[in-house]
Amino acid sequence: MKTSILRNAVAVAISSLFISTSALAEQPKAEDLVGTAYAGIHLYHIHTDNGRLLTSDPASEINNGDGFGGELGYRLSTTTELRLGYTHINLDSTKRGFDEPDSSSIALDVLYFPTEQNFYLVAGFSELDIVESELSANLGLGYRHYLSEKTAVYFETKAHYQFDEYYDDISAQIGFTYFFGDAKSTPAAAATKSPTMIDTDKDGVTDANDLCANTPVNAKVDATGCAVSMSDADKDGVADATDQCKDSPMEFKVDATGCTLYMEDEVSMNLLINFDNNNAVIKPKYFDKVKEVADFLKTYESVNVVIEGHASAPGDDSLNKVLSQLRADSVVNLLTSEYGIDADRLTAVGYGEERLLNTANTRAANIENRRIVANISVDKKTPVRR
Repeated sequence: MKTSILRNAVAVAISSLFISTSALAEQPKAEDLVGTAYAGIHLYHIHTDNGRLLTSDPASEINNGDGFGGELGYRLSTTTELRLGYTHINLDSTKRGFDEPDSSSIALDVLYFPTEQNFYLVAGFSELDIVESELSANLGLGYRHYLSEKTAVYFETKAHYQFDEYYDDISAQIGFTYFFGDAKSTPAAAATKSPTMIDTDKDGVTDANDLCANTPVNAKVDATGCAVSMSDADKDGVADATDQCKDSPMEFKVDATGCTLYMEDEVSMNLLINFDNNNAVIKPKYFDKVKEVADFLKTYESVNVVIEGHASAPGDDSLNKVLSQLRADSVVNLLTSEYGIDADRLTAVGYGEERLLNTANTRAANIENRRIVANISVDKKTPVRR
């Protein structure tokens, strides 16, 4: 008997679900409901187990009960809700003449929406107080129909199994639900979105900023939503309308503005010349080194250079200072007279024995310290090839 009733109840529930789909309202997206709390009220009907009695008299069999109640719920994820409900139940016995005490149900259920839409499965536990308060397990299914962004009605049927007395009960409830909080973005709400969020021609520019509201689909547009010219005279991949360097060489890569991309690098060279004792004459073997410096300065015309003259430790300090200055001057003179380097780009400084490389009091140390030093470096920008 109970099996037949359960099948009929499930059949009625499923039929109701299919009928409801014919009048579906636009509903919130599942992700917009996450973190939302709701409250509801419901009407309730329970068909009790045939073995339930009001008293010890077999004639006091309980037939069913009707009631009403409320619930609080919370959307945990796109598929899962937690719900706590209370129902007041008025019992009906099969035969008259028996006291029919008020009953109740306190239920804690998990609702699972497998498609994140209206249909859901429900499972949980309830403290079902029918004559005696006992713990029952609940399992059922339901359907929620949204009336607006914040309101919905639902139909639900559940089977209950009471552990202590092994009672099987079947319940059905229909209810109204109200969601708290601000309205979230939904398909229904999209139609009333602020103009600052609407992009009618789907060009990536909202209507509020779009000066060309009917741009062809897939057309490239600028910040005002108007189509840009796709011609590319210098074939660098950047349309002429946005190309700030319209004659960029084809062999080099360009940036978003159509201008050549450069790789930053540092170029440097060093000059080291040693002199004989008490001498400021440049030996011929160093001429090629001086020419390399001249070529470098001609290549990088914005570079200036300091020519440092140094002396060894032996001798008078003041004389060594003069000698080191003469050595620096001799290199500057060679660069200007022989290779045409502008004298304004060259500075000669004599340090005397202030900056010894080798402090040993040996002939080799003295040779090492009698020198000219010039260190030159420059930041170099090299175009990046395709």
